[in-house]
Amino acid sequence: MNQTLLTALQYYGAGAATIAALVVSLNLGRRITGWAFVLFVTSSIALIAWGFLDRNSEGIGWQNVALLFINATGVWRYLLSKHDPKS
Repeated sequence: MNQTLLTALQYYGAGAATIAALVVSLNLGRRITGWAFVLFVTSSIALIAWGFLDRNSEGIGWQNVALLFINATGVWRYLLSKHDPKS
């Protein structure tokens, strides 16, 4: 596999997750938090690809399969669902 692509996936995934975690921690409101979860989803996808394309990183790939479902739940809860989480 092209090492440049693997490196890009790895660093994008790490950077996107870091920014998303910062945004969630700032608690800037439902909509912004929802978009942070979208960023988490893209991070998980990048890290899944990196994890399974780089033979030494399969554990990160599997971890991000689980995190993808968790992050998709965040997108559903904060952006798509009409349910008020405070009630």
